[in-house]
Amino acid sequence: MKKVVMKINGKSHQFIVEPDRVLLDLLREDMLLTGAKQSCDRKGQCGACTVIVNGKAVRSCLQKVANLDGAEVITVEGLGTPDNPHLIQEAYVLSGAVQCGFCTPGMIMSTKALLDRNPNPDVEEIKKALEHNLCRCTGYAKIIDAVTLAGRFIRGETTPDKVRPDPNGPKIGVSHPRPSAIIKACGVAAFSADIKLQDALELAVVRSTEHHAKIKSINTSEAEKMPGVMGIMTADDIKGTNRIVIIFPDQPILCKDKVQCLGDPIAIVAAQTKNQAVAAAEAVKVTYEPLPVLKNPREAMAEGAIQIHQEWPNLCFAQPQIKGDAEKAIAASAVVVEANFTTQINHQAPLEPEATVAYIEGEGEDAQLVVVGRSIQIHGMMANLQEALGYENVRYEESYSGGQFGIKAAMTSEGISGAAALHFKRSVRYIPSLAESMLLTNKRHAFDMKVKLAADKDGKLTAFTIDYIVDNGAYQIIGIYVIMRAMWMLSGSYNIPNINAMGKLVYTNNPAGGAARGAGPPQVTFALESAMDMLAEKIGMDPFKFRKINSLLPGQSVSTGMVYEQWPFPELCDAFQPSYDRAKKEAADLKSGPIRRGVGIATHAFGIGGPGDAGRVAVELDPDDGITIFAAVADPGEGNDSMLTQIASHVGGIPMNKIRLVTRDTDHTAEMGPAAASRMTYMAGGSLILALEQLKKAMEEVGSKTYEGLRKAGKATHYVGSKQAAGQEGPLDPVTGQGPSFESRVHNIQMAEVEVNTDTGEVRVIKMTTAVDAGTVINPHNLEGQLHGGIDQGVGYALREEYIHGKTNDWNTFKFPTMKTSFPMDVIIKETPRVKGPLGATGIGEMTMVSTAPAVINAIYDACGVRIYNLPATPEKIKAALTAKK
Repeated sequence: MKKVVMKINGKSHQFIVEPDRVLLDLLREDMLLTGAKQSCDRKGQCGACTVIVNGKAVRSCLQKVANLDGAEVITVEGLGTPDNPHLIQEAYVLSGAVQCGFCTPGMIMSTKALLDRNPNPDVEEIKKALEHNLCRCTGYAKIIDAVTLAGRFIRGETTPDKVRPDPNGPKIGVSHPRPSAIIKACGVAAFSADIKLQDALELAVVRSTEHHAKIKSINTSEAEKMPGVMGIMTADDIKGTNRIVIIFPDQPILCKDKVQCLGDPIAIVAAQTKNQAVAAAEAVKVTYEPLPVLKNPREAMAEGAIQIHQEWPNLCFAQPQIKGDAEKAIAASAVVVEANFTTQINHQAPLEPEATVAYIEGEGEDAQLVVVGRSIQIHGMMANLQEALGYENVRYEESYSGGQFGIKAAMTSEGISGAAALHFKRSVRYIPSLAESMLLTNKRHAFDMKVKLAADKDGKLTAFTIDYIVDNGAYQIIGIYVIMRAMWMLSGSYNIPNINAMGKLVYTNNPAGGAARGAGPPQVTFALESAMDMLAEKIGMDPFKFRKINSLLPGQSVSTGMVYEQWPFPELCDAFQPSYDRAKKEAADLKSGPIRRGVGIATHAFGIGGPGDAGRVAVELDPDDGITIFAAVADPGEGNDSMLTQIASHVGGIPMNKIRLVTRDTDHTAEMGPAAASRMTYMAGGSLILALEQLKKAMEEVGSKTYEGLRKAGKATHYVGSKQAAGQEGPLDPVTGQGPSFESRVHNIQMAEVEVNTDTGEVRVIKMTTAVDAGTVINPHNLEGQLHGGIDQGVGYALREEYIHGKTNDWNTFKFPTMKTSFPMDVIIKETPRVKGPLGATGIGEMTMVSTAPAVINAIYDACGVRIYNLPATPEKIKAALTAKK
C-alpha cells in the first residue's frame, strides 16, 4: 500500500492505494466522478477515460495512482457544469459534435490540453492531439469543427451567444442544440455503468469455451468457496421460459444442456466485487461433449450436417422474389455481367460495453424488477423479460447509450442482470469487459451473393438475378427480417423490369447476426452497385450517367411490385453532377505511377415506414402551459430528442424550453417500436404531430390555449397520436415476393475519391461526398452528423473491419476507425417534402452506410483496374489482385 496526495479538480485528497490501482478506478469508484468512461479494458485504446494530469492529456486507465503523488488532476467535471459550461463544452454542443456522448468527455479533455498549449491549431495538429480518442458516431468531422470553434471562443474571435441559434426564431431547419448535449459534454449524463446501487452485487458470467457442444456437467463447488462469492446460478434457477425472443424462441439466457456458439452463457456468479466475481467464474468447471462445428452456411446446408436446433432446420427460412421473367430477359439482353460477392461478419462497434444494472423496487406483491440498460425498444425488452424470467412486474429504464447502431435491438446483458436480481434478491451490476461484450453481442450478417445484371443496347436495365445466402449464426434474433429488408429494397434506385431473387437464412455456429445499421440492404447493395459499374464499363457508358438513365420514375414499381408516386432521384443526380465532374477531372491526372487516383459512386433508395409499421406518442399540456411528450423514443445518438422538441415547438407554438420529454421508462410510455430502421422521425414524428393536432383542435374549440382554459371547459389535456404506414399491411407473397414495400424513401448518391498504392495495395480515402434527399430537414447538424458517421462506418466496412469470433477482442484487432483514418466529407442536401412525412421529413440514420462500401470498391477499380468481390478490401487482397493482373 502507498499513501498518495493529489489535487483533483482543485481540491486536495489523500488516498492509500494498492500498487496496481489505476486512476480511472479511483476517479469512478472512490471519487464517484463518472465523466471518464471505460471502453477498452484498460488498454489505452479508446481515450474515453482521458483526463488532464499536470497539464497533459493522459488516458487514466494507464496511470498508476501510486505514481501520482503530488499530481494535479482535472476531469471533465472540473471544467464546467450544465449551468456554467466551459467554452470548450459549449463549442462541442454548438458544433453538433455530441451524438451518443460516451466519448465526448475524453474528447473535451484532449481538446483542453491542446488549446492550453496552442489556441490556434490546424487540422493536422487537432488530429495528432486527439489521435487516441475514438468515436464511432461522428466520423470525426464535427469533432474537428468543435475544436476549431473552441479555439475561436478562447481567442476571443466570437462567443457562444453569437453562434447559438435564436431559441425564439424558426424551429425547423435550424441546428438548435440537442436537449441532452450539454449534460453529455459536462460528463453528468448517466450511462449504465455510471449508476451506483447501494450494496449491489457484481456479476460475472461463465461462458462457453466451445463453439458447439453438449453440457455434461457444471461444477461450481470450488467457485462457491472463493472470497466474496455470494452465490452462483444456472438455468435451473430461472423461473420463466429462459428464452430471448424476437422471432424464434431459440436463444437461452443461460444454456442448460447445449451450447451453440463460443461465449454462450452458462452460469452467473455474484460476488461483492467485480474481481471476485470474475475469479470465481474462471473457477467454475464445465464439462463438454464436443459436437461438429458448422463454420459457414454451406457446411450447415450440406447433406448429413448436424442440426443445430432441434425445432428448426439449419436452412431456417427462404424467400423468393419474382418480378417479370428475368431469365428470358437476360437471354434477350445485349449486355450481361455476372459475379459472386461476399461480405464479412462485422461488429457494430458501439464504444460502450453492454453494461446493465437491475434492482427490486418495493416489497411483497408490489415488488417490481427494474432493469436499466440501453435498449432501443424498451417495451419489447420488458415483455421479453417478463416471459423469460417468469416475473410480471417489470419496469425497463433506458440509460444513456454509448452508441448502438442496431446492436441493442436485441437483448444482450439485460436477461443476465434481471435473472440475477430476482434470484439473489439483491441489486446487481453486470459490467462486462469489452472482450466479453464482443463475444456476447449479435453482429452484422455475412452474405454470399451470386449475381447477374443485364441491359439492352441503349443501356437500359432489363433484368437482375441474385441468390443470397445469409449466415444467421447460432440464433435467429432478426434474421428473417434482414432477408425481407433486403428484398424490400432490392432494386435500389432503379427501374428493373425483371427480377429473380432468392434469399436463404442458415443457422451456423458463428455469432448470431442481428440488427446492424442498414440490416440487409448494405450487403445486397454492395453486389448490385458493383455490378452496375461492371455493366456500365461493358456497355462503354459513364457509370454515373448509366445510373441516372436507369432511375425509377414516378408511376413505376420497385422489385416488390409496389408503385411509387414520388421518386426525386433524378433531381438529386442533377444536384450531384458538378461534384462528380470535378472529381473525375482531378483523378484523370493521377492514373500513372505507383499512386493512382480513382472515383467511385453508388446509390440507394432506403425505405422507411415499412409494412404494418405504427407509432404511438402522447402529449400533455402542463399547468404552466408547457407540453410533456410521452414517447418510448430511444436516442442512442441520432438526435431524437431534438426531433421531438423542435417538431413540438414548431407545431404547438410553445417555446422549446417548455417542451419536456419522458421517453426512457416503460411505466410512463406506450409501445413505439424500436429506434431502428431509420423510422423515428417518420413514425414518432408523425405520431407526435397527430397528437398535437388533437390538442390544438381542443384549444380552438374552447377558444383558449391555456391549461386552465381547457380544464375549465371540461376538455382533456392529454392526447395520443398514432401514425400507421397506410395501406402497407401484409407480408410479401411467399412464392413471388411481391407485395408492399416502404411508404417513404430517402435517396442517396455516394462518391468516394481514393488513392491506391499499387506497390502495397493500401488505400487512402481522399474525400467522400454524399448527396441526399431526405425531405424536410429538421436539424441540419443532426442530419450531417448521421451522414458523416454512416460514411465513416461504411468506409471501415469496405476497407478494414472484420469480426473474427474469439480473436477480435479489442479495438485494435477490430481496426476501429481513428482520427488518423478520418477524411474530408462533403454533404449535398436537397429537400423534397415527402407527401406523408411529418412536416415533409423522412429518416436518415442508416442510408449512407448502405451505399458507401460499393462506392469505395468502385473507386479502387477506377484507380488501379482491380475489383474486390469479397469485403473487406484489405491491402493484401488488392496487392494479390494486382499481382494476378500482371
